[in-house]
Amino acid sequence: MTTVLIVDDQPLQRLGFRMLLESQDDMTVLSEATNGSEAVRLAAELHPDVVLMDVRMPGLDGIEATRRITAVGDRTRVLILTTFDLDEYAYAGLRAGASGFLVKDAQPEDLLSGIRSVATGDAVVAPSLTRRLLDAYAQHLPRPDTPTDGLERPDARLTALTDREREILTVIGLGWTNTEIATRLHLAESTVKTHVGRILSKTGSRDRIQAVILAYDTRLVNPS
Repeated sequence: MTTVLIVDDQPLQRLGFRMLLESQDDMTVLSEATNGSEAVRLAAELHPDVVLMDVRMPGLDGIEATRRITAVGDRTRVLILTTFDLDEYAYAGLRAGASGFLVKDAQPEDLLSGIRSVATGDAVVAPSLTRRLLDAYAQHLPRPDTPTDGLERPDARLTALTDREREILTVIGLGWTNTEIATRLHLAESTVKTHVGRILSKTGSRDRIQAVILAYDTRLVNPS
């Protein structure tokens, strides 16, 4: 059973989500929150599998609430809901630790599938859309510091990776799926999945979305 916390300041929106989720045999709504502060408190009390998080809310917004919820290191994962698929708030939400995002007018089956995917540790943003999102807001990424001796040093988050793992992290950042990686690098898909799992573990990335952000942060991938 997947447990969900609904966070939205619009009563009708919350009601719609609750009715949809409770129509499913494998989902249950633990509670609802009308703002970010309530979301943080309820997430700490109830430990839901997934927080369905609105962005624009009075008081503490969904971005800061996401940051506080994921910073605890609990199993709870956050699925951001936004009005537009290239909304900069969605980008900020991903960097705050969300496991993905969906637009509010997504089809019901897409929302349900997204919640199930997030609950099992997967990401719900298509790789191509992730790339487009990060390209659009790459100017928000901090510029790397230049060492005083002029010598470029590898990012500490990448030092534990093998050459193959670094290569795969790079193409994950480029938006390749596991199937594409397997085909283009002449690997078994099961081998690719193993590499991806090790990359997530070694870099401390919560999911594939965070691995893509890492690839951008460390300049393995540069904005197009």
